[in-house]
Amino acid sequence: MDTTPVHAESRGVRRQRSDGPPLAIEAAGLARRFGATHALAGVDLAVRSGTVYGLLGPNGAGKTTTVRILATLLAPDSGQARVLGHDVVTEADAVRRRIALTGQFATVDEDLTGAENLSLLGRLAGLARREARVRAADLLAAFGLEQSASRQVKAYSGGMRRRLDLAASFLVHADLYFLDEPTTGLDPASRSQVWDIIRSIVAGGATVLLTTQYLDEADALAGRIAVIDNGRIIAEGTTGELKATAGSGSLSLRVAEPARRTDASRMLAQRLGVTFQAGADPAALTATIPACASGSAPAEQVATAITELARAGIGVSELALGQPSLDEVFLTLTGHRRLSNQTTQEVTS
Repeated sequence: MDTTPVHAESRGVRRQRSDGPPLAIEAAGLARRFGATHALAGVDLAVRSGTVYGLLGPNGAGKTTTVRILATLLAPDSGQARVLGHDVVTEADAVRRRIALTGQFATVDEDLTGAENLSLLGRLAGLARREARVRAADLLAAFGLEQSASRQVKAYSGGMRRRLDLAASFLVHADLYFLDEPTTGLDPASRSQVWDIIRSIVAGGATVLLTTQYLDEADALAGRIAVIDNGRIIAEGTTGELKATAGSGSLSLRVAEPARRTDASRMLAQRLGVTFQAGADPAALTATIPACASGSAPAEQVATAITELARAGIGVSELALGQPSLDEVFLTLTGHRRLSNQTTQEVTS
């Protein structure tokens, strides 16, 4: 399978070959304007069934607009999309019967209890009365809301409301789940719960399109990731492929003698051409190592530098050379430093 990431200079997303699982989502040239604003400017997607696919980008990038089109809530101005084999415009009803959607804002009734909300939504989704109650109880327990099931939602904290809203998305089993920034506002324990639930539904054969601003979330869950910025897909691939595009590695080391750390930092900086950061540990040094102009890999450069330290009598007790983070990848691709710190609101209507 061709897994080469695609960048801004390529047109759209490279289509994956026909071997392997079928496509749950196929989109080509999706465009949408709101007045003078181009929310989407030609988005292509190819999402395999039975996978978590991450759509990563800052607020305003076009994530929610993409989800709304694929979930049949919004028609594209141009382009085409098929979800589970059905056209999202001409076969919208067929698409809706097989998908579930969690938006960015809570859709629960504040005057009902948590259990009443889920039971009601289950009934509206076609579940029998007893089945709706049982399913509601199971989900309240799964999302850590069992003790609050009989309380009105108006008494819930923001995080509890978000968990209840997410639970509502899983009332009826779907073939494809659209999760639009599902863990925004959740504490770490609740985020971990949601991640486990996402993994379990995919293990059961469902597909998940996950939009997120959180780099660690995309890294932990998504098999493939599309990076979207200004309404365009600017890169696509596995996390490993995307990290390789940054052309750098992270280097961490500890010198055997803390008194020689300054000497080690100076020598390494001269050899590698980068600035080293001294950590709280008196023996530790860290740096980002870019690929050199000659094309040699960071590992080769570091090996040569460590050999020179040894010749100078400076021992190294620990050494780790790793891939860059997705944060560094996004900075390399777009110039935005941290996705989760962006505050501009995405145009969604």
